[in-house]
Amino acid sequence: MSKIKITFEKLKELKKSALIPFITAGDPSPKDTVTLMNTLVENGADMIELGIPFSDPMADGPVIQRASERALKNKVGIKDTIKLAKDFRETNKKTPLILMGYANPIEAIGVENFISLIKEAQIDGVITVDYPPEESKEFVKKLKKEKIDSIFLLSPTTEDERIKLIAKQASGFLYYVSLKGVTGAANIDINQVSENVKNIQKYSDLPIAVGFGVRDPKTAKAVSKISDGVVIGSRIVKEIEESNEIEIITNVKKLMHSMKAAMDSSSA
Repeated sequence: MSKIKITFEKLKELKKSALIPFITAGDPSPKDTVTLMNTLVENGADMIELGIPFSDPMADGPVIQRASERALKNKVGIKDTIKLAKDFRETNKKTPLILMGYANPIEAIGVENFISLIKEAQIDGVITVDYPPEESKEFVKKLKKEKIDSIFLLSPTTEDERIKLIAKQASGFLYYVSLKGVTGAANIDINQVSENVKNIQKYSDLPIAVGFGVRDPKTAKAVSKISDGVVIGSRIVKEIEESNEIEIITNVKKLMHSMKAAMDSSSA
């Protein structure tokens, strides 16, 4: 059983939702990445999404785009991201770790090579934003062979037939994008998200994590009541961007603590 599945099952027993923060590898600098990952875990992260920097991140809003730009300026690419994940694994063997990125960097180093590297780094899951299910069957098969989960995105515009297709290929969890558009977009309509999550549940028993637009503890709490996981990306990356070098860890700690406290209060 995968670490992702085990984590969701444990949280379900406790009637809690997973807190899943996202950061971009190499932002603000490579030396900060592992420290930030450990800080996230120490302050309530149940699993971590680590973004692979890319020059054309089409699903990402300005905040995460700028994080990718900073990381690329620091010369952090896909292999460096995997190396940072491997460094994190030296001291943390338990927290599920998910790589999030785009097809181009994976194909640039070769799918077989990519899978070999992430297996060695003990990565638990992969989200490839622009790999549609119709084109990723072989990729999913190869990941499955190495016991690595393939996590797919679903959006408010995903039709039922497509949900069925994705549900057949996905493992670990389904990532529901709560808003049309890019990361960091406008406010979430909780009632609409709740309806859409219930609809997805008709076609899959996999846990459903909700992301895009979770900006504050109040929203995190509301989303945690209707889903199995809450993904917080742009808000954390913005905190990193706006903090000076001395403040980063303290500010991320405070943000994580406030999100976790709000989510835990919803299950009390």
